[in-house]
Amino acid sequence: MTADQLQAIIAAGLPCERIALEGDGRHWYATIVSAEFEGRRIIERHQRVYAALGEKIHTDEVHALSMKTYTPDEWAALGANGQ
Repeated sequence: MTADQLQAIIAAGLPCERIALEGDGRHWYATIVSAEFEGRRIIERHQRVYAALGEKIHTDEVHALSMKTYTPDEWAALGANGQ
């Protein structure tokens, strides 16, 4: 799976302002910014992303996904780099 394919899958299931991905095709690191994360704990945010991935996570097409999830306000507070 390519980064573009993974990004499209996440974006189709979760409205995002930003998705940045790095990985090798099976192991991924994602930074995701979505208004849907407002008022949700980290675990709930991750569950929401996993729900967007659906079967891709269960069939091992995406073997590992490490992520940082932010609301738009949290992302803005990080500044221009977001790192």
